[in-house]
Amino acid sequence: MSATTTQFGQLPALHLRAPDGAEATITLYGAHLVSWKPVSSSAAPAQERLFVSSLSALDGQRAIRGGVPVIFPQFAERGSGMRHGFARVSTWRALEQGEQDGAAFAVLALSQADLAPDVAAAWPAPFELTLRVAVRGAELDMQLTVRNTGTQPFPFSAALHTYHQVEDVEAVRIEGVQAETLAITDKLDQVFERIAGQIAFDTGADKLNLQQSGFTDAVVWNPGAADAAALSDLEDEEYRRFVCIEPALLQPAVLEPGGSWKGEYRVTVAP
Repeated sequence: MSATTTQFGQLPALHLRAPDGAEATITLYGAHLVSWKPVSSSAAPAQERLFVSSLSALDGQRAIRGGVPVIFPQFAERGSGMRHGFARVSTWRALEQGEQDGAAFAVLALSQADLAPDVAAAWPAPFELTLRVAVRGAELDMQLTVRNTGTQPFPFSAALHTYHQVEDVEAVRIEGVQAETLAITDKLDQVFERIAGQIAFDTGADKLNLQQSGFTDAVVWNPGAADAAALSDLEDEEYRRFVCIEPALLQPAVLEPGGSWKGEYRVTVAP
């Protein structure tokens, strides 16, 4: 089977497995990608590519720390609503799953009718989100689609807040977000606007190529030692094991009735 039901902590989830052995796990809570294990042409065993904190809540009571949180309809505190929006703390529906062109995929959906009453009251605009996740070989593809199913326009921001797992954050080098190579030597929370083309991500052990469309910006984040110590759902030293490089649409876009927007993100482990 290309997709099977499973559990991740206490959370119902889908496990994808492509014919070539690439794997991924997505929880229905938040449509949260919590595991991605690509395969390579070498004989090396598949490695986990996403970081999830050992202290993260996995019971649906609070957002998961790690993986790929779906950010919608607001980024961080850039708005009057819930920080990073409600999509990452809502339970999505599995719409479709299967195999296509050698990839295992799943499509999850969230609409206004799926929201908790207090959340729906705070966000009265009818909408539908779909997230398609597909894996094969050394490649991960994610597509986030936003649809306005109501009669009034609404503004929104969106991001795929990807926690890339690394051996040591100080060994990381990132090219394609600014003129010079970006290294992380301390706490970093930086926005890079109007990203065009490909981001080259050197983990210190190997290289990944990151491509995005629809998303106009990128955010690079690591809490550093001081901020990590203040986070209850992160071990003090775990900040060394990840860097967030996230495709984002930070300036709110206005979606007209009947309109749709799509953001795509592709991560490939370089040969």
